[in-house]
Amino acid sequence: MIRINSATAPNTAAAASGVRKAGGSAKFSLEGAAEAAKPSAASGASSIGGVDSLLALQGFEDATERKKRFARRGKSALDLLDALKAELLAADLRLDTLSKLQSTLDQLSEKSGLAGLDSVLGEIGLRVAVEIAKRAPKAA
Repeated sequence: MIRINSATAPNTAAAASGVRKAGGSAKFSLEGAAEAAKPSAASGASSIGGVDSLLALQGFEDATERKKRFARRGKSALDLLDALKAELLAADLRLDTLSKLQSTLDQLSEKSGLAGLDSVLGEIGLRVAVEIAKRAPKAA
């Protein structure tokens, strides 16, 4: 164990430990305090890179979520076709059903990247396009 007494400590040991004598009293000072307080440009750039990485991860969609999203689109299109059938049977065709089918058809044109799912969605899209063509108001 080392014992330091400010009255008996030599100046070289005091300077090495960061203690300086000024006017007979010991005073603590940090040698590199001014350098440590300045922010460096490298740390700012790494923070920006970290934020970019987080944003990229949030935008990333795994295959399961993508498959679910496209399956929901197909189910929505089938539900709209059922609604169209019910309206036709009730002799109450609504134009808003046709406009919903058109917007669904636009969504079905996007590819999911899964061959089987894209095939089924393509067939649903074809059926939707046929029903829209048969029911759309014709220009005279």
